[in-house]
Amino acid sequence: MVKKLTKHGNSLALVIDRPVLDLLKIDAETPLDISTDGTRLIIAPAEPAKARKQKFEAAQEWAHRRYGKTFEKLAK
Repeated sequence: MVKKLTKHGNSLALVIDRPVLDLLKIDAETPLDISTDGTRLIIAPAEPAKARKQKFEAAQEWAHRRYGKTFEKLAK
């Protein structure tokens, strides 16, 4: 599907068709995560805050297990 951006005040907007919104269960209240891989714009429903926090804590624990001694040396 090829889309064009629409002028919205001083910004540009992307209009997403209803079938796509329904398929992804997105409505006007759904927070969206917008990112890029350097060449593409990636738009996806944002994970709930609790899931993001759990992922962050898991990554933090992994880094601490793997690099904890290095972190201690750097802190001195």
